[in-house]
Amino acid sequence: MSLVETVKTVADQISRQQFVEVYAHHDADGIAAGAILCHAMLRTGIRFRLRVCAEVSSESLSNDTASLLCDLGSGRDDLPPETIVVDHHLPLFSGQFHANPRLEKIDGDRELSAAGMAYIVAQEMGNNQDLAGLVIPGIIGDGQEFIGKNLEIFNEGVANGIIVPDKGQTLAGRDMAEKWLLAIRPYLAGISGNDSAVADLISDAQGENGIRQDVLMSLAVLTSAPQASADGLTLLYGDTVHLQREVIEDAHALTAVIDACGKSGHGDLAVALCLRSSAEIGEAWETARRHHLAVIDALKTVQPAHNGEAIYECTDAVVASDMADVLARDWVHQTPVLIYARNGGDCRISARLPRGVEADLGPLVRNLAATCGGTGGGHHNRAGATVPCNRLGDFMKGWQEGLSV
Repeated sequence: MSLVETVKTVADQISRQQFVEVYAHHDADGIAAGAILCHAMLRTGIRFRLRVCAEVSSESLSNDTASLLCDLGSGRDDLPPETIVVDHHLPLFSGQFHANPRLEKIDGDRELSAAGMAYIVAQEMGNNQDLAGLVIPGIIGDGQEFIGKNLEIFNEGVANGIIVPDKGQTLAGRDMAEKWLLAIRPYLAGISGNDSAVADLISDAQGENGIRQDVLMSLAVLTSAPQASADGLTLLYGDTVHLQREVIEDAHALTAVIDACGKSGHGDLAVALCLRSSAEIGEAWETARRHHLAVIDALKTVQPAHNGEAIYECTDAVVASDMADVLARDWVHQTPVLIYARNGGDCRISARLPRGVEADLGPLVRNLAATCGGTGGGHHNRAGATVPCNRLGDFMKGWQEGLSV
């Protein structure tokens, strides 16, 4: 089927339901995707329950009602065939209700997020053009580009006055000090998490008419450059987006808050923001603040678990994914980065591909996880797995062998 036919099939299946169990991945892209489709269902009178989760299994799905998986499910081949999946990960699911850009030869790593896929489905369910702004956290959160279908949705939002493009600082925070204090995209060694360093930075950049942005950026780069990659530092300033219909207008800030809330176990706050409730903004920001500071604290002490290899152990599974993003993007590595964290009897594994390094992480991680009695998968450049801790050694051996082929 073409993308148009696939989207219509999925939209029609959703529209036929009276009640839908919605499962959304716990990051910005998954939560935004779930919220977009919940908006669309609400507007057509379909009742739903939305759950935010790190992963899903066939056993966890309801047998009595329709299940809709957002940014989840594509990488599983054991789901009931009637499951509805809106995703962009490498596909194994073979059910007919599966909207995934990769099935239509569209790059799901760069050109279309799960939120973007959800928006296209929502458009088939009715006039939901005002939801274009919620696609942006999916693009930013998954490190995608404004090309292909992403660019089409962006341009449509601009044309309809939903999205306003701009240029400026991209850090997320409620004031200037908080933006630098909580910086993890990028992580700034010597500044992130350091109140006194942030105060000095802002003070040194003061001019007669306020803060001089050029001086501020220069000082930040000079402070962090010895331990930072060029790719990370270039994220400090660039394209910004104002979301005219969302409760947090700055797209980078909205992305950071819903992502942090979802990953730290407060998906309800993230969903509330995406459903345009302003009552939870303060609590959501405080949750994001705590999460970012926890990531920063962990980064300050993390050390390679194996000499000479980009393999790291993290003591907190909640922050492992964000740490993997920072280590691969903001630190200089010549090989794929892997971080693992023990969580009871399981190990959570996050793998990332630094720019310029060649590997196909999704299939490698998926196959290794299956061999070790766990589950895993993802994208070509970003992947994750959960395996029993007593099989971690086997996973690591296979990881090293797989990368050396």
